[in-house]
Amino acid sequence: MTASNVFNRGTGLLIIEVRHSNPNGDPDRESDPRILDADGRGLISPVSFKRKLRDSLEDHENIIWEELKKAVVRDSKHEFDILEKRGRRRDEIAKMGADEFLNKYWDARIFGNTFLEDNKKDKEEKDKAEKEPKSAKKGKTNEQDHFISAGVVQFGPGVSISPVEIERLTTTNKSGVQEGKDRGMAPLGWRVVRHAVYAMPFFVNAARAKKNQCDSTDIDALKFLIPGAYRNFPSTIRTFVEIRHAWYAEHKMPLGSCPDSLILDALMPKRVKGESEKPSVSVDEYEIPAQLPGEVRERLANFEDLCLKVWG
Repeated sequence: MTASNVFNRGTGLLIIEVRHSNPNGDPDRESDPRILDADGRGLISPVSFKRKLRDSLEDHENIIWEELKKAVVRDSKHEFDILEKRGRRRDEIAKMGADEFLNKYWDARIFGNTFLEDNKKDKEEKDKAEKEPKSAKKGKTNEQDHFISAGVVQFGPGVSISPVEIERLTTTNKSGVQEGKDRGMAPLGWRVVRHAVYAMPFFVNAARAKKNQCDSTDIDALKFLIPGAYRNFPSTIRTFVEIRHAWYAEHKMPLGSCPDSLILDALMPKRVKGESEKPSVSVDEYEIPAQLPGEVRERLANFEDLCLKVWG
């Protein structure tokens, strides 16, 4: 990673409003919106959100990629393929060297990966290695080490400020979908959160950048993709999931210049109308901060809302 591509630590917070939509279905509850058992607050998993970012970049024939190329990628030395996608060829990926692997896959550089090729040869070599005495293992390295790496970017869970109310309705289809039926029906197939405001933190850890070959262009691509993560991929069950703010605080140095807690606590929405332990019905019931206190802002190199950022 060249000096020009060194970047500073980043602390982010997404403020997400949901209206009659399911932002993240729970397969253990028949695709009900995810909730926390302890207090009934809504949950958006980090895996779910990262999937939206990967979907944004997977198709290089769509307008998202074209706009990203013009705004961010330009002459990047890296490719921007996606590792975590359907139809990948595990055998071909396993043959790659470290540099080739990291150069190709943007999500491996950004989010890290645990890609291991578990074939017969690997198993035999592993069994052989386990039988060796400790003295023989000293100094050896695992040739697959480059397929295991913690990510530069970590998303935390998105948790709603107040508990959520789930609405369930049976949906119907005019034409039949089962043999012998002239109409279709999906009992309780529409499962949505009536209204909620979620807060999802994320962190950019520059200390991991060199190992992952992640550079400032990769981080800019992430920042470009975040605001459209939901609006570019609506569905019948997810018509209104909107990122109202995508706050991004850039520290003054790679290892950080301000405690993350000071930034996140200052930007966290607060319920100011109605009972905080009951579901909300409107965003007007919340106070959503729009700036940082001066003593926090002065410890940062930059602070912006990615939803309002104008790319060159």
